[in-house]
This record gives sequence, C-alpha cells and structure tokens, in this order.
Amino acid sequence: MKKNSVKKNVLYNLIYQVLTVLLPLITTPYLSRKLGAEPIGIYGFTLSIVTYFVLFGSLGTAMYGQREIAKRQNSKKKYSVTFWEVTIIRILAMFISMLIFFIFFCRNGSYILYYKIFLIYMIAYALNISWFFQGMEKFDKIVIRNIIVKILSIILIFTLVKSPNDLWIYILIFVGSELLGNLSLWLYLPKYLTKIERKSIKLKKHLIPVLLLFLPQVATQIYTVLDKTMVGIITNNMDEVGFYEQAQNIAKAALVIMASVQTVMNSRVANANEQGDINTIKKCLKKSFDFVWMIGIPIMFGLIIVSGNLVPWYYGKNFEPVKFILITISPIILAIGLSGITGIVYMIHTGQQNNFTRSVIFGAIVNVIFNIILINIFGTIGAAISSVIAEISILIFQLRYIKEVYKIIDIFKVSIKPLVAGLLMVMILLPISFILKSSIINTSVLVISGMLIYSLVLYILKYDLLHDIIHSGIKIIKR
Repeated sequence: MKKNSVKKNVLYNLIYQVLTVLLPLITTPYLSRKLGAEPIGIYGFTLSIVTYFVLFGSLGTAMYGQREIAKRQNSKKKYSVTFWEVTIIRILAMFISMLIFFIFFCRNGSYILYYKIFLIYMIAYALNISWFFQGMEKFDKIVIRNIIVKILSIILIFTLVKSPNDLWIYILIFVGSELLGNLSLWLYLPKYLTKIERKSIKLKKHLIPVLLLFLPQVATQIYTVLDKTMVGIITNNMDEVGFYEQAQNIAKAALVIMASVQTVMNSRVANANEQGDINTIKKCLKKSFDFVWMIGIPIMFGLIIVSGNLVPWYYGKNFEPVKFILITISPIILAIGLSGITGIVYMIHTGQQNNFTRSVIFGAIVNVIFNIILINIFGTIGAAISSVIAEISILIFQLRYIKEVYKIIDIFKVSIKPLVAGLLMVMILLPISFILKSSIINTSVLVISGMLIYSLVLYILKYDLLHDIIHSGIKIIKR
C-alpha cells in the first residue's frame, strides 16, 4: 500500500492536531464570559476525574496499536487481525472502567449530572480507532473527520450555551462531538481491512505489551491531569481550577505543532526499527529535534510576550491570574517537545518501554511532591512550576538512553540559532507589549511582528530546516 510522504503526513497531522484544540481556542472567550470561572473549573475538575477512568479503559492500546499496525503495513491480513485484537481489548477494558466509574461517581454527589454525561465520552473513547489510521500513515482520513465535527461543535456552542446553568449542555456538546467523530472513522474501514476468521483472533499475546505501555501513560497522566485535581482538592476553589484550565488550553494549543511531527515520526521509526534501519531512525530524530527547536522557542518566548496583552480581552477581566500562569508554564513547551522525541518517538517505538516507564514514573513522583509543597504556597502558580520541573526531570532522565544512537550535544547544538533569534524577538517586543493596550489588534500585531522578526533572524543565520521549508514551499508554488 502506497504511503504518504513524511512532509504530507506532517501537514495532515498538523491540521488534525490544530483542529483538536481549535474548538477551545475559538470558544474560550465566549465560554469565559457566558459560563464564568467556577463552571469552567467544575468542568476541568470533573474531566480530570473522568480522564483517569478513560486512561484505565484504553490501557496502552492507542500507542501500542499504532506501533503494531505500522509494523504490519505491508500485510493486509496481518494488520486486519491486529486491528480487531487491539479493538476488542480496548472495548472490554473500557466497559469494565465504565462500570467502576458509574458505581463510584454516577449515583450520588454534587456533580452527578456531569459525570453521567461523561459516560458518553468513555464510549466515544472506546470506539476511537484513529490509532489505526495513524499506524497506516493515512492522516487525511482523520483530518476530514475532524474538520466537519469541530465546525458543528462550534456552531452548537454559540447557539445553545448562554449562561452558567448551561454547563451540562457544553459538556454534552463536547462528548457528543467526540462520539460522532470517532464513529465516522469506522466508515473508512472496509477499504482497508480484509475478512478474518474468528479463530485467528488471539488476545493474550497483546496483554503484556499493552500493559507495559499502560504503566507509563498512567504516570504521564499523573502530572498532566492530576494538577487540576490537586488544585481543586488543595485550594477547594473551583475558580482556581478554572484559571488553570484556561491557561492549559493555551499551552495545549501551542504543543500541538510539536505533536504533529511526533505522531508522524512514530510510525516511521517503528517501521524502520522493525527493518533494522538505524540510519532512517537517526534521520527521523534529527528532523524532529530541528523542528522542535525551530518552533518551540518562538512559542515559548511568544507566550511570555503576549500573555499580558492577550488575557484581558481574550478571557475577560475576571481571568487576570491566567497571564501569570501562562508565563510560568511557558518553558513546558520546549520540555514536552523534546521529551516527546526522546521518549515517545525513540524509546517507545524502538522497544524500550521499561526505560520509558521509569522516566515518567520518576517525573510523576517529582510532580506530586512539588505539587503538595508549591500549591499550598502559590496556588495555581505552584502547579505550573511543578509541571515544568517534572517535564525537565523526565527529559534529563531520557537523554541517557538516546545517547546510544544520537549524541546529546547534537540535540542542543542546533538550538543556538533559534535561541539567538528568540532572544532578539523578546528584547524588541517585550518592552512594546507593556505599552500597548490590551486588544485583539495589538495582540495580533505582537504575534505577527514576532513571527517576522524570528523568521528573518533565523533565515539570516541560515538555519537549515527553515531554508528547506522555504525552498519546498517555492517549488510547490511554482508547480
């Protein structure tokens, strides 16, 4: 089966990842004003609880499934069998998770209505087969699905959500769109799968590998989701959770660009590792690190520059604390971008799950310890500091394993030119940001100016990846 090129898949996946967070970005100003901080905090807190059960129900099937499908791309019968085996495991595990969740959270309590609606989200997650198309390197199918569903979601939110009492409607739209989008992917399956016999389905062989990937994902969620849970429990203030939730939405939006190249490289590295092609793995790692530095540095510095101008008009006056959280959490962009390459792209897809698990468990422990200390002192700012420390700890832990195939000095050497360009951008625009009044026009001016300054300096410094992208773009335009 013909594969899409890496560049085309990166583009498709970038569109997919952007659309995944586009809904929160477009609707956030509206929801901040219509719902307010407390309902948004309730949404963030309840979703954090649900996420633990979704994680248990999905086990490690998404990451494992993508890897196993990628290995079997050239055999329709083999990947068809693998698809059904992984899907059955996923559905059975999610059913058990839903049952436990219903018993403990859906029978009594303050947020019982919201938890019941989130059961739909768990069903949607059980039926999510995007991992199959990622493994097949067919990202265009996911993108088409996402465009339609996200546009529909945005229309429904602006039409139906009018007051704090409509929080349940917002959650219903969120989970309903997930279910509709995931069901739509099943329509593409007949083209890719072949008929298989029931006796060829063997689930046991997948259980241990799936559980090995499940453990690091549990640890990862501790420091990506537990922050909101701990902020809610320690501060006992849903407004604080709301502030943290909104800051996280911006950070997630920034991270999708790095995730776009990571997801594509996952399949390519898994396939190369299966073939014993070390050179292809090294090339994938080089492209990935170059991309993360080139994109991550301006995003990190950009958040610092625009946060003060962005927050008042974007979220509203009642969300002032969000700008300080954004500034504090900005280094996480680079830390997660780099550890995504060292951990997910390299370690997971070259069979080093055990080492990856140790790294994220270490990071989770670091995060929990610092959360307990710093949230009590600084509130949501403490949670942001803890997340940054945890992500840097994970990256440092993982670097010791990637040095076997890729020199650590080579990873950081390519960051010099982007850092110079980024620092010049900050020196020019940060003083200006203090003068400009908060407005959508002024924020746009800062963003566009930052992009131009950074790109121009990086071009003058002859950053290889930027030159390659520009030349590729010129060729496409000429054609």
